[in-house]
Amino acid sequence: MKQATPAFDGKAFARTLSTAPGVYRMISADDKALYVGKASALRSRVSSYFNATPKSARIMSMLAQTARMEVTVTRTETEALILENELIKSLRPRYNVLLRDDKSYPYVLLTNEEWPRIAMHRGPRSVPGRYFGPYASVGAVRDTLNLVHKLFKLRSCEDSVFANRTRPCLQYQIGRCSGPCVGLVDADAYAESVRRAVLMLEGRSDELTDEVGRAMEAASARLAFEEAARLRDLLGSIRTLQARQYVDGRAADLDVLAVAMQGSAACVMLLAFRDGRNLGTRSFFPRTNGSESAEEVLAAFVSQYYGEHLPPGEIVLDRDIPDRELIEAALSHAGDRRVQLRWNVRGDRAGYLGLARRNAQITLASERTSHAAQLARAQDLQTMLGMDELPERIECFDISHTMGEAAVASCVVFDAEGPVRGQYRRFNIAGIEPGDDYAAMHQALSRRFKRAIAAQGKPAGVLPDILLLDGGAGQVAQARAVLDELDIHSVVLVGVAKGPARRPGDEDLLLPDGRTLHPGADSPALQLVQQVRDEAHRFAITGHRGRRQKARSSSRLEDIPGIGPRRRGNLLRHFGGLGGLKAAGVEEISRVEGINAALAERIYASLHGLEEAGGAPDDGTRSNG
Repeated sequence: MKQATPAFDGKAFARTLSTAPGVYRMISADDKALYVGKASALRSRVSSYFNATPKSARIMSMLAQTARMEVTVTRTETEALILENELIKSLRPRYNVLLRDDKSYPYVLLTNEEWPRIAMHRGPRSVPGRYFGPYASVGAVRDTLNLVHKLFKLRSCEDSVFANRTRPCLQYQIGRCSGPCVGLVDADAYAESVRRAVLMLEGRSDELTDEVGRAMEAASARLAFEEAARLRDLLGSIRTLQARQYVDGRAADLDVLAVAMQGSAACVMLLAFRDGRNLGTRSFFPRTNGSESAEEVLAAFVSQYYGEHLPPGEIVLDRDIPDRELIEAALSHAGDRRVQLRWNVRGDRAGYLGLARRNAQITLASERTSHAAQLARAQDLQTMLGMDELPERIECFDISHTMGEAAVASCVVFDAEGPVRGQYRRFNIAGIEPGDDYAAMHQALSRRFKRAIAAQGKPAGVLPDILLLDGGAGQVAQARAVLDELDIHSVVLVGVAKGPARRPGDEDLLLPDGRTLHPGADSPALQLVQQVRDEAHRFAITGHRGRRQKARSSSRLEDIPGIGPRRRGNLLRHFGGLGGLKAAGVEEISRVEGINAALAERIYASLHGLEEAGGAPDDGTRSNG
């Protein structure tokens, strides 16, 4: 059999390597990473791939595709583990176990500002600050925030509210905020509260109680009795929390991990306790890339997950894993405290492991059933549309607006496993006649597919197998025109139109050749189309509402000539916001620093629709909208 590339001589390559620790990479003929691994001794680890010992089918397939290997020598095994995790995240090798991201889980966010704000966060971690979590549920996040507000009185308000307060809000009145917005706490004291809150969020409550106790004694020694009393109350609250933990019999800082596998499908279940509070379970479905070893999957999960999240002091595993001591040392070094990986446990921890195992098995079975149903729907859609291959990528476009205002087009993406939310896109529509849905669809599709043509060979250049359009023949015609203009002929177009009864399940599917299909409510293919169409509709409406609200809530002061940032700030501070300003008369507006009578009249007229900003008065009949 003829080989496309010369065979890689692994034995000869391994003889050139040192016995130092490091990381090795297997590379294919097209320069793509196949596998990244770590080694305590590079020569012996790489040699093991090319000896006479029988290998699994997965390893044999990987070796058959290896055209060359690269190595990086490190000083220690710990450095090798860290580098391995970084390379796995950046290269996404085909044969490594890969942990999918968990952006859908909620976090506690502590912003990186002069006066940090603490709040719940979900989605991409784009806001500068520290993220604690992820948590199992929104309820767990709210419980944590409630505790932080009671103990440390950190602000939760948005920056726009914080910057324009003239008196403390209700949160200050009920003792859940220290009032930094109006200067009721100095910067050093607030920063100290932030630092102590971080200790609690990191699960270091023992360290926190020791520190607060010492601070209380120091305040008492220098006769600062009010400060000592405040610290005494804080210490009592923390110790009450700890006492409740020990009564409940739970460890203060603990993660429990169990893995379930069916073939090469895996589910890792995480049961988390922080400061004695049960944060619930979270399920992860790593891409095993053919691996059927539960130990290998669990080891990869521990390395990758805790490479991005601060590990607790103790992690209980449902089985021993390869390189346990090495991973334990690396996590301890990264977290700057001792981290224990334990697997042979008794008592309460054994009970937690049993709970995690059962949840992992049930969740994996449910996921497998759901995946099988998704596959059956995709196969039925393939048959109905007469496609030669199973559709691997489906995109759906929808338009949302309110009487032409703030039009937004959505694009959602589904693959064989369901929605791919990281590839969703929204398009703000501009430069068309308000309410012209055909022009809006044409603009959105042109922008999407022109970008794909320009990005050929990159992820953004991937084309869908099926393009769904929420609309009838007119929308299909717009899509056909765009694709013909760009010389794209591999995409199957389908318009999704409401049937005569306009009931779910009564939809008609319109094809570019003029055919109309009416699959009926029991059709698995239509159920998949409905799922994708409804997700596009939801995503479009969410984007439209956000754009409309932003337009309506933005300060119209920005459009008035003569109003710069300083005068705008003076006006909003004086009246407590745009609502107070709109309720004021011309004379009251003119009393604000920097605002003369003529400018006050212009402001009043603009806010009440009596003239165009900076222009001549109209007849008084123009709508405020």
